[in-house]
Amino acid sequence: MSSENERSDESGEPEQLALIRETVRKAKVPRAKPRTWRGAALAKELPVARVVVNKGALHLDQFFDYAVPEELDEIARPGVRVRVRFGAGAHQVKNGRREGGRLIDGFLVERRATSDYSGPLAALADVVSPEPVLGPELLGLARAVADRYAGSLADVLQLAVPPRSARAEGRPSPEPLPPPAPPEPGSWARYERGPAFLDSLAQGGAPRAVWNALPGPYWAEEIARAVGATLASGRGALVVVPDGRAAGRVDAALTAVLGEGRHALLTAEAGPEKRYAQWLAVRRGAVRAVVGTRAAMFAPVRDLGLLVVWDDGDGSHSEPHAPQPHAREVLLLRAAHDRCAFLLGSTSCTVEAAQLVESGWAQALGAGREQVRRAAPLIRTVGDGELARDEAARAARLPSLAWQAVREGLKTGPVLVQVPRRGYVPRLACERCRTPARCRHCAGPLEAPEQRELHCAWCGRGASDWHCVECGSTRLRAQVVGARRTAEELGRAFPAVPVRTSGRDHVLDSVPGRPALVVSTPGAEPVAEGGYAAALLLDGWAMLGRPDLRAGEEALRRWIDAASLVRGQPEGGTVVVVAEPTLRPVQALVRWDPVGHARRELAERAELGFPPVSRMAAVTGPPEAVEGFLAGAGLPMDAEILGPVPLPVVRPGGPRRPGDPPPGEQWDRALVRVPPGSGAALASALKQARAGRLARGGGDPVRIRVDPPDIG
Repeated sequence: MSSENERSDESGEPEQLALIRETVRKAKVPRAKPRTWRGAALAKELPVARVVVNKGALHLDQFFDYAVPEELDEIARPGVRVRVRFGAGAHQVKNGRREGGRLIDGFLVERRATSDYSGPLAALADVVSPEPVLGPELLGLARAVADRYAGSLADVLQLAVPPRSARAEGRPSPEPLPPPAPPEPGSWARYERGPAFLDSLAQGGAPRAVWNALPGPYWAEEIARAVGATLASGRGALVVVPDGRAAGRVDAALTAVLGEGRHALLTAEAGPEKRYAQWLAVRRGAVRAVVGTRAAMFAPVRDLGLLVVWDDGDGSHSEPHAPQPHAREVLLLRAAHDRCAFLLGSTSCTVEAAQLVESGWAQALGAGREQVRRAAPLIRTVGDGELARDEAARAARLPSLAWQAVREGLKTGPVLVQVPRRGYVPRLACERCRTPARCRHCAGPLEAPEQRELHCAWCGRGASDWHCVECGSTRLRAQVVGARRTAEELGRAFPAVPVRTSGRDHVLDSVPGRPALVVSTPGAEPVAEGGYAAALLLDGWAMLGRPDLRAGEEALRRWIDAASLVRGQPEGGTVVVVAEPTLRPVQALVRWDPVGHARRELAERAELGFPPVSRMAAVTGPPEAVEGFLAGAGLPMDAEILGPVPLPVVRPGGPRRPGDPPPGEQWDRALVRVPPGSGAALASALKQARAGRLARGGGDPVRIRVDPPDIG
């Protein structure tokens, strides 16, 4: 085995390359054809295998050369999974036999006649499977993603290639079906450029569009028709959606528009064997269309003609595992490399989507104002001033306008109630002065789940003798009432109406069109047959008040997603949002203008130099480690460092998010910002600095995330 540079492994011991070079120097062996330590017979043609090993350390992010034994010559083809010996001692010899080095998995990416280095090479230990799973296109995409996110190729391949299932590999994939006929425009006719977009796809074109979908249940069918037009041109299509429920809707729409056997569904719910069988069918060319969740962004679709991302603002599109790529950005890389069509769709609009249109990279694809008015429900607002004067609101947290909307809606169908938090009473405050209720031991928030006794959400200690530290009151009020408490209150108010809940622990896919109250957390709203008659969007201040750059955008997206399930104005659908009416996101909801809201947000971020106008990376770790890392990182000349600032300390037993420091430890975070055009240089500098740190023995951990979703 050989590598490009002489470095140290994670334990600080010399790598195999150093051992090889030292052996060659002592023996004074001239450059020659590759051979193994034992002199085993090698393949007669192309005896060198270039391998990428499944070892995600950045200082090992390179290809390694191995010798191909004669007995593996037939099956050691580019793209197959292999096993090799790797690590310190893999080339040590004792009594004529190689010792040391543990067996790890990898992918064979290329067969070569010679190696870049002379001297003996370790031989491939085994070929795991003769099935080629890593083609040149997927390898190139994985390398581009690794470079963009300052990560390693091995980490990206862990995301891109699913785990092997021998039984799935042993079954043949179905024969590919001939291209279907181009579908009719259908509901695409509601959009000004919709039919022209489909015609371009059917004729082999590569249009790029940001699609602001009309509210209602037709978005899945519209995606299916775009996929059908692409298949009619003889090309493939890939659709990435945020969750399994959305994938199921697109799956059903594709079956209805195209029939059985023309697409594959790639979701975690299918199970590893079935999912791998579907993935193999795509890799073998038996299926030309794919719909799936985040991991499907790497699906190896042949002759790619269309890439679709639905609801790119959903946090599920952001991969939590290294190097933490976002599905939208990965598909943008694929669209640029494969020069294929691109469709970014949502009922809302993110700032990144608005930037694609503003830059001219994509065209806007939407409906006229008259179409929007007919399809959208009537939006009514209730502000803080009205709540203060409303006796019903003070007594039960629901203003009179909301009660009226519920009563009227229940006459004709179900009513949706969106609550920002799950649980019973997630957060409490003093009834008199509104000071948040905190634990006197660890300062964690106090809660009373399921009407049980008061206790701390961090340390779990009881707080039966709580009193307010500001005013001395012993009475509490709900700061944000959870979904279960809201369902209980509504059940008492409307005893003859069934109440159903949908949240993280139990998410409903759909509900009947009969009168009922459906209480849901954001993102878990079920679809109602015929649409909801009305919707209540409660506690809007809780969503808008988050200390996050994207708070307004995220609140508007959640509201529009829920309101899109309500019947349009011709059918009398009404949405009541409890939030200050003068705020920009609330006004955008009233006008049903998410695109205008995104454009204004983009203009403000351009003035302030915030993403996506600039590129940004977060560096987190112990204070001394962050300071030392930034000092030696070799950042671009135009880079600007913001911070470091302390991160909140995670209490033992408290809730944790990906990227949080270990419980009880104080970490800092610094943001590194560069102007447009310097993003690649920033990622390269951060990657090299972290690789050098690991090669030297590391020390305190330093974490890097390019394009952090939460920058405060």
